[in-house]
Amino acid sequence: LEALRNGCTHVQGTINGYGERCGNANLVSIIANMQLKMGYDLVSKERLAHLTDLSHYVNELANLRPNTHQPFVGLSAFAHKGGTHVNAVLKNVDSYQHVEPERLGNQTRVLVSELSGKDNISIKADEFGVEGLSREKERAVLQQIKELENVGFEFESAEASVDLMLRRSQEGYRPRFSLIDYSVSVANRAGRGLSSEATIKAEVGDQIYHEVSEGNGPVNALMLALRKAIQGHFPHLDRMHLLDYKVRIINSDQGTGASVRVLITSSDGVHNWTTVGASTNIIEASWTAISDAVEYFLINYDPNVESGLPARGADIDYAQPSVSEYVADSTPVVSEERHSAELSSAG
Repeated sequence: LEALRNGCTHVQGTINGYGERCGNANLVSIIANMQLKMGYDLVSKERLAHLTDLSHYVNELANLRPNTHQPFVGLSAFAHKGGTHVNAVLKNVDSYQHVEPERLGNQTRVLVSELSGKDNISIKADEFGVEGLSREKERAVLQQIKELENVGFEFESAEASVDLMLRRSQEGYRPRFSLIDYSVSVANRAGRGLSSEATIKAEVGDQIYHEVSEGNGPVNALMLALRKAIQGHFPHLDRMHLLDYKVRIINSDQGTGASVRVLITSSDGVHNWTTVGASTNIIEASWTAISDAVEYFLINYDPNVESGLPARGADIDYAQPSVSEYVADSTPVVSEERHSAELSSAG
């Protein structure tokens, strides 16, 4: 950017800075800065609004996870979680945002954490379509979040868990299923190697189901047993699958007695959502995240439930223009006041 200010007329880089060598200029950030900060007329407003989609599309092609902290287009580029910050954004969004994220196809996000205030909860309730929560209930949810984060939960990247907490605080909320009990065993049997078996007793409506499943690990066995127990009532559950499973040790100084946090990202092929669990027992933490993931899916993406929510901003539609098409359309307009700039995709 400084080179442009000093007369350079050719910019070469790659989308997201990807390439065979390190140090490639990131055309996504360069385009955004040149167009919105430096006065260059590179692309139309309509094309600029696809910049976030383009970045995600290239991530998908490269089979890489998006950098949530990437300037302009990252999921957290316009995220706010502090109660004071959120209150200020509500009053004047420009007080904490340097550009309008919508101009780049991104959006403002309000996160929920131990730093949140009541405005964070109110905004998330509106975003998730959760109606009828009194201020008292919003404060109760906020207090619950803070207490859970004190024992290892973290909700910034697990918004599906926040969605469920808000819904469960509504009058008359009924879960799609209820766990009665479960057990998990792992055995190393001669000639068979390691085997994992899970037994689940679950209730759907007024019916109780008791099922057993084997899996390639205790968490997999637990998920298979849950599916077997409730899928007769929810046949579309076969569309849901695990996308990512992460375990993080919270207090490593406790050794094998440390608490762990489990983050599970699930998908139905169209929508992605993340849930969280935490415990000194990895099976319990995993169960919390798994059961919340299933409950969230059944509430929000059940074709038979009228209140099911549509896809939200975190869901990515990768059916966007190709990189070559976008860059070809990014040929800048020569301006008398500014040097022209050529954009090319290399590497």
